[in-house]
Amino acid sequence: MNKVLLVTGGSRGIGAATALLAAQQGYAVAVNYTAHAEAADSVVQRIRAGGGSAIALQADVAQEDQVLAMFAALDAQFGRLTALVNNAGVVDVAARVDEMSVARLKRIFDINVIGSFLCAREAVRRMSTKHGGGGGAIVNVSSAAARLGSPAQYVDYAASKGAIDSFTIGLAKEVAAEGIRVNAVRPGLIETDIHASGGLPGRVAELAHQVPMQRGGTAHEVAQAIVWLLSEAASYTTMSLLEVSGAR
Repeated sequence: MNKVLLVTGGSRGIGAATALLAAQQGYAVAVNYTAHAEAADSVVQRIRAGGGSAIALQADVAQEDQVLAMFAALDAQFGRLTALVNNAGVVDVAARVDEMSVARLKRIFDINVIGSFLCAREAVRRMSTKHGGGGGAIVNVSSAAARLGSPAQYVDYAASKGAIDSFTIGLAKEVAAEGIRVNAVRPGLIETDIHASGGLPGRVAELAHQVPMQRGGTAHEVAQAIVWLLSEAASYTTMSLLEVSGAR
């Protein structure tokens, strides 16, 4: 069976690293992006240059019509999906809860939570033996923030990732008998662009001393955990929340 992977938010950071590593493992990779077309195209070109198959698919995962169009395009170009990485996510500028607007909260939860639900729904419709599929694997990208809470910075982001943890557990149980494994990774302080988008570009260096391993992690290190969870090497692993946090 062909291995077909969709990585949401695949143009940069953990998503891009996952797309590149999965392609090396023989997956045909669909790289989803919202706005950074050049970055997504760069990932696709790197995969193709290495002899792999890849396409870029634009969609805002918080918009159901765009998600449906993305999956239809994927079906047409690569056939039946066998793996999904729900990586698309956003953070806002550091703030206390008593400073957060409804617009901010809706944006965080629409993308980080509802977007993951929509993509997983469409993936299950294609993978589940109940729907005629051949099985598959889903990995949700959570965060160590789900258990740390991110006080005075990103409590909304942390709460959205707590929802992802609960979603992972529930969906894993729901589809375990239908050939689908569902797991999550919980990255800690990782060197990616998400910190700059939250107004704290130096956050990893500033907080590295709080990590027992005394350093931040790399996107590639997280990608290795994700690709393992997708693989047959993890064939009896489902409902797991895998810490990739240097013990933080």
